[in-house]
Amino acid sequence: MIMDGMLGITDPLTYLLGTIAIVLLPGPNSMFVLSTAARSGVRRGYRAAAGVFLGDLVLMTLAAAGVASLLRAYPPVFTLLKYAGAAYLAYLGLGMARAAVRRWRRGGSASSSGTEPERDDARDPFRRAFLVSLINPKAILFFVSFFIQFVDPGYAYPALTFVVLGAILQVCSVAYLSALIFGGNMLANQLRRRRRLASALSAGVAALFIGFGVKLATASLG
Repeated sequence: MIMDGMLGITDPLTYLLGTIAIVLLPGPNSMFVLSTAARSGVRRGYRAAAGVFLGDLVLMTLAAAGVASLLRAYPPVFTLLKYAGAAYLAYLGLGMARAAVRRWRRGGSASSSGTEPERDDARDPFRRAFLVSLINPKAILFFVSFFIQFVDPGYAYPALTFVVLGAILQVCSVAYLSALIFGGNMLANQLRRRRRLASALSAGVAALFIGFGVKLATASLG
C-alpha cells in the first residue's frame, strides 16, 4: 500500500491520479505523436514518442535543478520562453496546414499515395517531437505548478523523489502514447483510400497546433 510521504512524495495517490488526468488531456505532444503514426506508421510514431520522453526528462531535470523557482522569480524569462514556444507551435501548425491543402488538391490520385507524408516526416520526428515537448504549455505548467508540489522539502534524498515522480509520469506517458500510436496507425489504414477526409483531419490537427501556440502565448505561472 502506498503511504503518504513515501520516498519524499507528499501525496502519492493524488499525484498518480493527477498525472493520469493531465497526461490524458489533449496537447501538442500527443497530437504530434498521433499524427506522425497516422502518416508514417508505428516505427516513426515511436521515434516521435522517444522525442517526447526525452523532452519531458529535460523538463524534469530542470524542475529538480530549481528552474521552476527561477521562472517564478523572473517572469520575463518565462514570457520570453513561452512566446518563442508559441511561435514554433504555430510554425508547425502552418506547415501541417500547407501539407493538408496540397494533399486535398491532389485528391485521390495515385501520385499522392504516401510520397508527401514521407517528405514531411523526413525532417526527423524525434527532433521535432523533442522541441514540441520542451515548449508544450501543458508540460511547462505541469512541472512548474503541479510536479514540484509533491516533493517533501524535508526529505533527506530529494533527488530520489524526483526520480520516482518522473518514473510515474513516464510510465503513464508510455502507455498513453503507445495507445495513440497504434490507434493512429489503424486510423491511417482505414483512411488510406479516403484522401480528402485524411487531408481534412490533418487540417484539423494543424488548427489544434495553432491553438496550442495561442494557449502557450497566453499561459501564466498562476
